[in-house]
Amino acid sequence: MEQLIAAFAGTVAFGFLFGIPRRYFGYCGLCGSVAWGVYVLSVWGSDVVASFAATVVVTLMSRFLAVWKRCPVTVFLIAGLIPLVPGVGLYWTFYYLVTNQLEQMSSTGLVAVKSACAIVLGIVFVFEIPQKFFRWMSGPGQRQ
Repeated sequence: MEQLIAAFAGTVAFGFLFGIPRRYFGYCGLCGSVAWGVYVLSVWGSDVVASFAATVVVTLMSRFLAVWKRCPVTVFLIAGLIPLVPGVGLYWTFYYLVTNQLEQMSSTGLVAVKSACAIVLGIVFVFEIPQKFFRWMSGPGQRQ
């Protein structure tokens, strides 16, 4: 539970720093918490698959929230993906590079790059779903 609260707070803090309107802070925090929850609860055992699954869920949430709140999807998507960014993997990759530990560098770097690619593929996968689906799912007031 503490991890979900930390993900919520970190996502809201990111939203504050990058100028997301205050009325969307709670929704952005929810996206970040759900993304981290799916990542942590992934039963597949791979960071890459967990990143992909969490990205698919947060991208779906972001598209629904964008239609429901009538704002750009990037407000929720970018903030919601913050907990999934493989920052520590990239940090250790460059640390191992600087300290000339090339075997560790290649293994941590490969996992970080694969996680980043999984995030991109998750976003692309969900954005292939037509916008009509999200308007239809969000209720009769949103149909056009």
